[in-house]
Order: sequence, then C-alpha cells, then structure tokens
Amino acid sequence: MGKIKIIFLIIIGFIVYKGFVAIKNFEIGIDKEVAQIEEMGFEKEGQVIGLMMYLGDPEDLKLVEHLLVKNKSKCFEMKVIAEENSNAYYECARVIAITKEGKIIRVIEEIEVL
Repeated sequence: MGKIKIIFLIIIGFIVYKGFVAIKNFEIGIDKEVAQIEEMGFEKEGQVIGLMMYLGDPEDLKLVEHLLVKNKSKCFEMKVIAEENSNAYYECARVIAITKEGKIIRVIEEIEVL
C-alpha cells in the first residue's frame, strides 16, 4: 500500500509540474507576441537619440534627414564619418519623435544637442 501511495503522489506532482510549465510558457509566449506586434508596425512617440542632417545657409539650416541611433557613442561615430563624406551639417540630438519599425518618422521637438 505504501508503494502505491508514493507512485500516486509522484504522478500527481508530475502533472502539477507540467501544468505549471505549460501556463508559464503560455504567458511568456504572449509577452513575446505583444513585443513583436509593437515593433511590427505601430507608431510610437518617445525620447530617442538621432543623427540629424541639415542643409542650407549657416543662418537658415533646414532639417533634411534624421536617423535613429541606439546610443550617443554610435551617433558621434556616425557623425564623424558623415561629415568626412558630405558638406552637410550634422548633429547628434536627443529628440521627441514618432518612431516606427526602428526609424524616425517625424521629429516633434529637439530636446538637447549632444
């Protein structure tokens, strides 16, 4: 009788464990799906670092291009390369922008020049 109880408890423990793992994996899977959907095609507004390219006279510069950059050091690196290969004015700036799929769609406000 003692061996049957132990086997029964082991089987119940295994079933509970499998149920817990299945529920946990389901929750993690949903979190990953939500993250992928957010990255996929929705516009998001927030603070980002961008490499800005301006053209025109020094008194009247116009923002022509902007590129989303992961961090300041990468931005400065890209700025040096861009200035060597172009006559445009470049600056790294922290901006409030609308982003979509890892790209800046529209710059709303320039917060600070880095």
